[in-house]
Amino acid sequence: MVPLLWIVDVIELQVTRERAGLRLDRFLALELADFSRSRLQALILGGFVQLNDAEPRPRELVKTGDVIRLQVPPIEKIESLAEEIPLQILFEDEDLLVIDKPAGMVVHPGAGNLEHTLVNALLHHCHALSGIGGKERPGIVHRLDKETSGCLVVAKNDAAHRELSRQFAARTLKKVYLALVSGRLRKAAGVIDAPIARHPIHRQRMSVAKNSRGRSAMTEYKVVRSGAEMSLVECALHSGRTHQIRVHLHHLGHPVIGDKLYAAKLAKSFPRQMLHAWKLGFAHPRTGEWSEFEAPLPQDFSDVLEKLA
Repeated sequence: MVPLLWIVDVIELQVTRERAGLRLDRFLALELADFSRSRLQALILGGFVQLNDAEPRPRELVKTGDVIRLQVPPIEKIESLAEEIPLQILFEDEDLLVIDKPAGMVVHPGAGNLEHTLVNALLHHCHALSGIGGKERPGIVHRLDKETSGCLVVAKNDAAHRELSRQFAARTLKKVYLALVSGRLRKAAGVIDAPIARHPIHRQRMSVAKNSRGRSAMTEYKVVRSGAEMSLVECALHSGRTHQIRVHLHHLGHPVIGDKLYAAKLAKSFPRQMLHAWKLGFAHPRTGEWSEFEAPLPQDFSDVLEKLA
């Protein structure tokens, strides 16, 4: 049993019929969107989770009516270094910031990227950030790929983080991207409804799943402008899977130009993948008031867009 002195929160869950048969770590990941799968597995192995008053294994299957008790320990002290890096702030109050992230900036420290990340910049700018993401990801509710520019929301406290995470999990946020893609699309608008999973061979890539192992993913798109060699496409996300837009557009036969991972042959002539998180809308975690933010097109995106006849 974990000493109560080291517990900051206790969460109790009961398994419904719809979630019966899932692995315990998978069940918790679905129920607790603001905890990463790896952190939940670590909490299970560390004895912080009880299944019907017994210590389970991550792979254990849950049944209807099972009671799960999660004791949440304090977050480790943030160890990332603060760096004086300029930030393009679209909005800021006591609960959150909305950042216009530049292309080329990594969101949080990791292997090979310990400095010069958005987190390093945030630690210099903010007196406080939420700790739910752990010592490497303070304030980080969601991420953008290194080469993707645009809107990203950051939580300053745990209450804001939990509420924003709930909205991401419930898919009630508005997330609109602009992408420059190869070729001319046959349809002016459509919906790509295709599950996404880790690529079976290339482990750095994701792909549209051909079996039931993929996670549901939906992208709504419409063509804004078309030329002979490329098109400007507006994409609205109805889920938030890793590389979702890049994978779905590649699956459609029109990969994002400049994408070195999914369309390497088309990437040499472009400065980066031409994907921009254009608009972000959500209910404010404290007031409930709906707010929308828009990140202007960065210069490199505009320069490539000018080539579109």
